[in-house]
Amino acid sequence: MGRILEMDIETFSDVDLIKCGVYAYADSPAFEVLLFAYSFDGGETRVIDLAQGEELPGEVAEAVFDGSVVKTAFNANFERTCLSKHFGRYLPPDSWHCSAVQAALLALPRSLEDVGAVLGLDEQKMKEGKELIRYFCVPCKPTKANGGRRRNLPCHAPEKWELFKAYCMRDVDVEKAIRRKLYKFPVPESEMELYRLDQRINDRGVLVDMGLVRQAVKCERLHKEVVTRRAYELTGLENPNSVAQLKGWLGENGVEAESLSKKAVADMIEESDGEVEELLRLRLLMAKTSVKKYEAMERSVCSDGRVHGLLQFYGANRTGRWAGRLVQVQNLPQNHLQDLGLARGLVKEGSFEDVEMLYDSAPNVLSELTRTAFVPEPGCRFVVADFSAIEARVLAWLAGERWRLEVFSSHGKIYEASAAAMFHVPVEEVTKGSPLRQKGKIAELGLGYGGAAGALVSMGALDMGLSEDDLPPLVAAWRRANPHITQFWWDVDKAAVEAVTKRAKTRAGRIGFEYRSGILFVTLPSGRKLAYVKPRMAVNKFGREGLTYEGILENKKWGRIETYGPKLVENIVQGTARDLLAEAMLRVERKGYPIVMHCHDEIIAEVPEGSGSVEEMCEVMVVRPSWAEGLPLRADGYECPFYQKQ
Repeated sequence: MGRILEMDIETFSDVDLIKCGVYAYADSPAFEVLLFAYSFDGGETRVIDLAQGEELPGEVAEAVFDGSVVKTAFNANFERTCLSKHFGRYLPPDSWHCSAVQAALLALPRSLEDVGAVLGLDEQKMKEGKELIRYFCVPCKPTKANGGRRRNLPCHAPEKWELFKAYCMRDVDVEKAIRRKLYKFPVPESEMELYRLDQRINDRGVLVDMGLVRQAVKCERLHKEVVTRRAYELTGLENPNSVAQLKGWLGENGVEAESLSKKAVADMIEESDGEVEELLRLRLLMAKTSVKKYEAMERSVCSDGRVHGLLQFYGANRTGRWAGRLVQVQNLPQNHLQDLGLARGLVKEGSFEDVEMLYDSAPNVLSELTRTAFVPEPGCRFVVADFSAIEARVLAWLAGERWRLEVFSSHGKIYEASAAAMFHVPVEEVTKGSPLRQKGKIAELGLGYGGAAGALVSMGALDMGLSEDDLPPLVAAWRRANPHITQFWWDVDKAAVEAVTKRAKTRAGRIGFEYRSGILFVTLPSGRKLAYVKPRMAVNKFGREGLTYEGILENKKWGRIETYGPKLVENIVQGTARDLLAEAMLRVERKGYPIVMHCHDEIIAEVPEGSGSVEEMCEVMVVRPSWAEGLPLRADGYECPFYQKQ
């Protein structure tokens, strides 16, 4: 095995790292590396004080560029991106290893401090770090006391600086301790290959149409001013955006408003008229923010006109799926405008009055145009392809629900087929606009992972015209029509519980379960393992004994989480869908389609005009991996001159 260089750096930039990402942070002319702490092969940790004129030893600089030396850091993308800028030379990800990814594969936290705490390491991250970073790594406010300076240097606080050097070295020591603790669980080469692909995609970035972005922000600002002025004229309130003042005004006009949430206001509009109705409509317009993502693009764009670092590898550590960062491409608004190109052109050229005249709502137009701010390089177009109903296909395949697999192998109309199976009618009778299809659709969206009436409500069943009384029979009908899926939930539950309580290797169909080193490992068909830390039985919210494990709660803190068969099945299905996408991405790249983004089950490639095709990219996507025999895959795609949903 070659040498290993463990490292941690401290840096300065006038760009906000959290809001703008590391690529824009390191892209700033003010960026510099202050400290470089390192250790070779687990040996003594040293720190080089670059800020005060020390130089990196030759063997360290050589090792950074030597492909046979493994470079490792916690969140290594930061070190690699910053050092590329520092040396003025691109550092490819091929010989880099990220300890944060290794931790995430075991469902541990993504922060160095939290991993150290959960693993109970002797070496812990120094608590003083945050204050030291605030002092040395970001600009300071000029005051009389500090002589009007905008930045703190080592000479301004020599003792703090020495502490900062110790802090930088400690981070290397903690990272070394994590690697020692997790040495029995190396990152598999298959995941390393995906990590390297992920890094190349983030390095490549995606071009942003900054002309559109700036005009969209300007349009929103002008629209808000007009709407707020009209609300002011109508009410005479000091601040027509104030919830308390609005409630008071509505009360004076005979409307008692408990809440001014979007839904509550929409409901009140139905029962109002005149000035009250107008004000409530203005309230919806004032509350709508259509430009947050445009503003994120503006903040994050680099000097090459591209936004980098939009996706985080293994960001969802329960399933291994990617997470969106910065602009959050995982939840971009849908676009339904018929004349998307026209609306886009009007906004980009600043014809805001025409936008107001031609469309019902300017904020809705801006919202729907968000995707279109991502554009290909001149001479290229986007080729977009996505898996069709991938989770439903994977669930049917894992559970062995034959009739569903036959649907997916033929016409693929699962909503219609589901309604036909649930209500015992010929599938031909379930047409596009029929109530039965609606019931089939809502059942498909809400019930695959053990959901009941509550899941249907959260999916919008009541808004679709179904009543509370319709829901329990719908749940029962879906489960009767899908006995193998229903059985699969409880087979998974039983296998997981047995693996934990009996310390035995168990199986549920294609899925393996094993308890080892205080972790429940769930082996997916691909061979990848999902991890559940410190599993044990406990009384759950249903008052029954159920499986629990430790993980990251919704409030981002570490704590105990309840689970059961259907929830585990959801993780298993989503994890398997992720593996299918990941392998498809490798094939798509190898075939010469440079990926700039991907989102859930969709791949967006920036392809030169005259090469490649939608058909070929879809064919490459649906090549079935050897481990997915019998799984019917389908991909659909399109080309576009700017990103959009077709």
